[in-house]
Amino acid sequence: MLAVLVLLLAACNAAATAPTSTPTSPPATSPPPTTTSTATPSTTSTVVTSTTIIMPTTTTEPLPAGVTAPPDWLGTRVLPETEAGFGEVQPTPAELMDRRFVTEDLLPPPVDGRFVATIDPVPDEVVARSTWSEVCPVTLDELRYLTVSFWGFDGLPHTGELLINATQAEVIAGVFEAMWDLGFPIEEMRITPADALDAPPTGDSNNTVSFVCRPATGGTSWSQHSYGMAIDVNPFHNPYQAGDVVLPELASAYLDRDRLLPGMLVRGDGVVEAFGAAGWEWGGEWNTLVDYQHFSESGR
Repeated sequence: MLAVLVLLLAACNAAATAPTSTPTSPPATSPPPTTTSTATPSTTSTVVTSTTIIMPTTTTEPLPAGVTAPPDWLGTRVLPETEAGFGEVQPTPAELMDRRFVTEDLLPPPVDGRFVATIDPVPDEVVARSTWSEVCPVTLDELRYLTVSFWGFDGLPHTGELLINATQAEVIAGVFEAMWDLGFPIEEMRITPADALDAPPTGDSNNTVSFVCRPATGGTSWSQHSYGMAIDVNPFHNPYQAGDVVLPELASAYLDRDRLLPGMLVRGDGVVEAFGAAGWEWGGEWNTLVDYQHFSESGR
């Protein structure tokens, strides 16, 4: 399931007229309505610099309309590979045409409807399940382990995790606070494991991610994700396209940006504005290719 994400993240460098970053994705009962304006920072947020353990909560609230469990086959159907090493682009399956899945909690969710972010040195157990090694272009001291609250498509609050460049940790925590205030839904946000780097493509990944250590495809330079200086948001809802290449490979239905669905990013919306206010550029505005999921500090 993570294979397409890693391939997306692997080719992050510039073309002649546009960057070419090939990507690799209130009360606690429901999020506020989604808006396209930049949100005012919440007065009930909490940002701490050490990990806080919070026990998960349960809810008996019904799921929002259209929200379902993921299909059993998700992440298991391996696609034929192209000469470029990606999967073969195929039509978007009916179950993924309006993708709104329940989020599985891997970390304790926030309580009391408050946004919470934690910023820590990278714990050993996180290093062990990440793509970092000594050959990466950043040291562990240059990364931080960031956890943030987010709203799932299921209308419930969840906690996500990212490895992010230490210089950007606080500002990106602020961006995710704005996304929380906007009620923008995210499917999952977890560390990419090393074994995903060589996994066969399934074309259906949707993990929101920052750090993934891998050189850009077709070259020797590192992608911006290898520095923790880029973030991909809901990759399936916001695919990459360059010519005939679409990543994730099953997400071609989401190239129609007039078919606006929850989880999608569009020019001028609150999420794009929040990243822009933080000094990060959006790949959805590039010229020779489009990378709707991708934000980076360098614009690459």
